[in-house]
Amino acid sequence: MNVFLLVGGLVFVGVLAALLYPLLKRQPEAQPGTPELRELNLQVLREQLAELDKDLAEGRISEAAFQQSREELERRTLDYVGDAPQAVVSGQRKLGLALALAIGFPLMVGGLYWTLGTPDSVVPTKKTAGPAKEGEHALSQQQITAMVERLALRLQENPNDGAGWLMLARSYAVLGRYPESSAAFGRALSLLPPDAQHYADYADIVAMSQGKKLFGEPEKLVRRALEIDPRNVKALALSGTIAFDRQEYGMAIREWQKVQALLPEDSAAAAGIAGSIRDAENRLAISSKQVSDASPATAKQPPAAIASISGVVELDAKLRNDVKAGDTLFVFARAVNGPKMPVAMMRAKVGDMPLRFTLDDSMAMSPQFRLSTVGTVVVGARISKSGDALARSGDLEGLSAPISGSAKDVRITIGSLVQ
Repeated sequence: MNVFLLVGGLVFVGVLAALLYPLLKRQPEAQPGTPELRELNLQVLREQLAELDKDLAEGRISEAAFQQSREELERRTLDYVGDAPQAVVSGQRKLGLALALAIGFPLMVGGLYWTLGTPDSVVPTKKTAGPAKEGEHALSQQQITAMVERLALRLQENPNDGAGWLMLARSYAVLGRYPESSAAFGRALSLLPPDAQHYADYADIVAMSQGKKLFGEPEKLVRRALEIDPRNVKALALSGTIAFDRQEYGMAIREWQKVQALLPEDSAAAAGIAGSIRDAENRLAISSKQVSDASPATAKQPPAAIASISGVVELDAKLRNDVKAGDTLFVFARAVNGPKMPVAMMRAKVGDMPLRFTLDDSMAMSPQFRLSTVGTVVVGARISKSGDALARSGDLEGLSAPISGSAKDVRITIGSLVQ
């Protein structure tokens, strides 16, 4: 019976091949690269989209950034699967006939044998084929990791493959291995021609590797992307986010308006950007109102001309084991009567303490709300574990008594926990 199946199978395959060959012989070759790497590309994009949805749901990114990043992922997906050979499109009739033969011929032969032959002699007994498991063709995390490692080994043999390093960087990002992704991005950018999108993606990865903070190196990469292409959507969106995080709402609005001008008016991304612009406009209006509300009070009682305040910040000895030398230290001054927004602020590190400081008008967060425009102020120092300028529960803080006039030798001891 095995001989029958073998001979019959060979004859069947031969006949089917002879029928299909004339129809399919002009079909162009598949896209370059192994099927394994092609599947890895698509799997990486699927994982990135899932991670993007998760970030939006947990509020780690704005709606505008989500829409822009999603469109970029969709564009990459089209790059991988959208370049179908033209022969498949122009030869649809031939392909249809080939499919009809490939499906119909086996059904016809099987039907004839089932009717006229002896199917019981070749049907296995006591064996049932279970249904295919859902998603059985999907790659597991272990398979993805294995393919990424094989790609990394291949690049060790061919270290000048810029496109390969770029693929490895994105693969590491999907696996959440951001430092390795950042290193691979650096190798890729050193080999590939300057590309604004690559620099914007690199900035995103570096930000992820440093706790989703865009300040510092990511900001430099965003500026480099905009030097290459001032109209790159992702770089402009990130630039607006950097300004927004710094509470520079006017700058954020201007950057996002540039993005808005580059997007289709009826697109979801444009709607998301419009929402972010409205948010920045609302915050800018609130800041302006706080400044204007403070003006009448200061007009009734002319403030002393405070040009600068200096002093020293120390840490309570009992808290030394609760902080690290690299933690961020903010020193600020804010009006006793008026909005809570600082009129001057500077940044340092815990390792710099005891820190001698000077606050003046050059450190103002708003030109209309400076140290010399207010009366009595409180000087404070706060250790931020998150690196965020806004006070958060768990930060350590110390405040001075209200100070009138220009003050020197102000001493602040950080010794209380922000609740």
